[in-house]
Amino acid sequence: MISVQNVSLQYGRRVLFDEVNVTFSQGNCYGVIGANGAGKSTFMKILSGEIDANQGTVSVESGKRLAVLKQDHNAYNDCTVLDTVLMGHEHLWKLMQAKDAIYAKPDFTEEDGIKASELEAEFAEMDGWNAESDAASLLSGIGIKEADHYKLIKDLDGNQKVRVLLAQALFGNPDILILDEPTNDLDLGTITWLEDFLLDFKNTVIVVSHDRHFLDTVCTHVADIDFGKIKLYTGNYTFWYESSQLALRQRSSANKKAEDKRKELQAFIDRFSANASKSRQATARRKMLAKINVEDIQPSSRKYPGIILQPEREVGKQMLSIKNLSKTLDGQPLFKNLEIEVNRGDKIALLSQNSLATTAFYQILDEKEKADSGSIEWGKTVTKAYLPNHNDHFFTADLNLVDWLRQYSSNKDEDYVRGFLGKMLFSGEEVFKKSNVLSGGEKVRCMISRMMLTAGNFLLLDEPTNHLDLESITALNNSLNAFSGNLIITSHDHTIIQTVANRIIEIGPFGFIDKLMEYDEYIEDKQVESQRMEIYGNVVPA
Repeated sequence: MISVQNVSLQYGRRVLFDEVNVTFSQGNCYGVIGANGAGKSTFMKILSGEIDANQGTVSVESGKRLAVLKQDHNAYNDCTVLDTVLMGHEHLWKLMQAKDAIYAKPDFTEEDGIKASELEAEFAEMDGWNAESDAASLLSGIGIKEADHYKLIKDLDGNQKVRVLLAQALFGNPDILILDEPTNDLDLGTITWLEDFLLDFKNTVIVVSHDRHFLDTVCTHVADIDFGKIKLYTGNYTFWYESSQLALRQRSSANKKAEDKRKELQAFIDRFSANASKSRQATARRKMLAKINVEDIQPSSRKYPGIILQPEREVGKQMLSIKNLSKTLDGQPLFKNLEIEVNRGDKIALLSQNSLATTAFYQILDEKEKADSGSIEWGKTVTKAYLPNHNDHFFTADLNLVDWLRQYSSNKDEDYVRGFLGKMLFSGEEVFKKSNVLSGGEKVRCMISRMMLTAGNFLLLDEPTNHLDLESITALNNSLNAFSGNLIITSHDHTIIQTVANRIIEIGPFGFIDKLMEYDEYIEDKQVESQRMEIYGNVVPA
């Protein structure tokens, strides 16, 4: 158990936390949520002891060990991969070092023998003899090959370093596990492995993530940061979101009787409890939800962008025809001989192990790059709207946001342009902020404003959720579900792909897969699994 008492933190006039009191209990997984800038990562640093609050205390139950996912990817550059994981259990690692130091002494004394015996007894009591094999097993499960276990950290690429630091945090069955964005840079297989690990984990987990599918899978509770306070809610992210939205609608309904509201909320809880029986945490989730009081459901004050994607014109029968399309980079194939016919109503998830392949595909469709071979034919009624993965080149001019967006509008009226910025929560004086000083999330919100304004009927979306907070991701997801045109999307957000796409296309250097099915069905399909090995050159996907 870890408990926070009267914690406050203020930077100048900005108050992040105001007398926060919250307790995280054993056996639960808490998803920490909050708008961008609410202080999620700062709160995790307070819990881990990395930074101190202005006032208040953080108490860890006596004898309990706390482990943290480190964010400095270069902190262990001169250590081996296996040793880095073992260092995750600080006491065990110090014990191993002390033992080795005694045995390395050239003048081993009787006193050294007694000390070594004591250390060996403690080492055995901590199951130290299995430490290296346990660490190796963790590394293999998280996608680090055995041949790399004795490499130095500095010789790994960035994605591998992330995995090693995650294995370090998980090692040794910590009593309290603090994970800030653990799914960043992980592929689907590794995220699934981590989900299974946390579902079996019996101790306390506190996690920040923008991956809603991950939060829904592993979390038993939501810790919502709002107005400088933290409130705990039973259930996963989707339960919190839908229940808070229902409560908000009820609050706006002046004519609805209190008893009717109560019945509606109880019916909502019952429905979610029934759905929980199908999840991998079925029993625990159902029992928790069944204990919720209707009064515990409160409307959230969180603001959600108003993303409205309304095509200016409907599409005709012909959409997009791709014939024999191939592209190489530095002599290496990105994709080869693509044959794709896009039909009216298709919402396509474009997948690849290589993000350079998907980005090149989008840039070819948007005529920013040329293919090595093949042809692309767009329907005459199609109007494209492209949201690129990399957008810095859009924000080099010294323009305020109104003038920046006005560039892309045939209607130059300021109120008209400001309306699209306002939908993405740029209000008041914010619209006069310079476009070349925006954060990553603000840039994406501007690009979505631009996409709404252009009113295309065929969307090209290359990692649109990068840098967005959960509120913006949820709003984008809802708008893509409601979108009446066609789209092609690449995203690491499992929920968006599962709920939006009705067709999956995966491209590799040696071919492609094209399936008319939902994402969850696709990743469970054994036939697809063998096809994926073929398009990547008979190599099992990492």
